[in-house]
Amino acid sequence: MPRQERLQSATGIYHVMLRGINKQDIFEDDEDYIQFLSILHALVNRCDDQGHSLPSHCTFYAYCLLMTKAY
Repeated sequence: MPRQERLQSATGIYHVMLRGINKQDIFEDDEDYIQFLSILHALVNRCDDQGHSLPSHCTFYAYCLLMTKAY
């Protein structure tokens, strides 16, 4: 049975959390962290094909990337 649709926030602010299936690590090395941060940066600082700024899809108030083990 599918999960019920989530309610829309009255404030428009959401807490987003990513977790791997069966608690599998999402980030396996430093390159994974760098790639993820690059994607977040691209969402906030969007540009068209000519390099002109576009409105961002969202606003990030804070983020935290946790390491589960030392490399």
